[in-house]
Amino acid sequence: MSSTTSPLRPALSPSRGRGLRTWGGQLGATLLVSLSLLLVIGCSTASAASRIKDIVDFEGIRENMLVGYGLVVGLDGTGDTLRKAPFTQQSLTAMLERLGVNTRSAILDTDNVAAVMVTASLPPFARQGSRVDVSVSTLGDAKSLLGGTLLVTPMLGADGEVYAVSQGAVAVAGFKAKGQGSAITKGVPTSGRIANGGIVEREVGFELSALRHMRLALKNPDFTTARRLATAINTFSGEQTALATDPTTVSLTVPDRFRDDVVGFIGQIEQLRVDPDQRARVVIDETSGVIVMGSEVRVNTVAIAQGNLTIRVTETPQVSQPGPFSQGGTTQVVPRTNIDVNEGDGKKLVVLKPGVSLQDLVDGLNALGIGPRDMISILQAIKAAGALQAEIEVM
Repeated sequence: MSSTTSPLRPALSPSRGRGLRTWGGQLGATLLVSLSLLLVIGCSTASAASRIKDIVDFEGIRENMLVGYGLVVGLDGTGDTLRKAPFTQQSLTAMLERLGVNTRSAILDTDNVAAVMVTASLPPFARQGSRVDVSVSTLGDAKSLLGGTLLVTPMLGADGEVYAVSQGAVAVAGFKAKGQGSAITKGVPTSGRIANGGIVEREVGFELSALRHMRLALKNPDFTTARRLATAINTFSGEQTALATDPTTVSLTVPDRFRDDVVGFIGQIEQLRVDPDQRARVVIDETSGVIVMGSEVRVNTVAIAQGNLTIRVTETPQVSQPGPFSQGGTTQVVPRTNIDVNEGDGKKLVVLKPGVSLQDLVDGLNALGIGPRDMISILQAIKAAGALQAEIEVM
């Protein structure tokens, strides 16, 4: 940011201001307008850059996935069918036995219980007693979780250890109503959410303040962006503390003056602004016909013509009636066929000049009067001809 604003500061110093007043009113006003435009351009350029915290992930600062299996009770006849979901019956029997109720010899027939999978994300540096949101989804043939309550469910991490325990009333956004003739469903009633439904019981050990070396991982790997990021950090620290080791990773060494304040160093680093670079890319979703083109897409000299051959056949049969008082006359259906052939008249050959920008490319394709589906084929044809200097990614 200092490299962007420093050239403008001397122009606004008091000495320069007195010099402008000696040149005459109109010339001084013109220069002041020019300086104002430079300030606007400088501010817009700086605001176009992204903060480091938005384009990288800091090593060690990450979430952890948790999962658990539990029971939701209190449903209004929309739970699992125990005969079709044996795991629900086994879980219900085991839970009742832990509470001192023996149901081994009994035949359970309830539809107010549903087996569910419970998922959550453990935030970085979550401490014991802090709460997290949990998501609940049915596992059997339950129709809805509306009005249900999740019983105490341990939440396991990837290492099999319990890191949180969840319980609470399930909030469901959808519903389902069914009659003999019709049914209506809104949203997904078989999944819900419990706000602050999980309590952290175990912490993930990670001492950030003890780190002397860390790595920054770019969310969109790029050589130029990694180099700019390392340069911005080194300019801020005044020494060689950052080094781009590959398109994704920037190795960072904590300066000596921040040895006792690693959090403060990271807090200042993540606020630095970097202008991310990107490869020229055209992303195509053939299923929905969506086309997204990056700003760096360029096209060499190429001529494009597009035309469709459309044949429309229309059948309009007519009824032929016999004349009045005719002998032996019968009514006949006379076929009438109309064939219309459209060879795409009016389509022109468009020539795109070398090195045209994204806007020129879009304007040239729109001039042909084509839709997204045909535009996909044209872009692929331009790429096959070697005129499209961009990568095409088909989703």
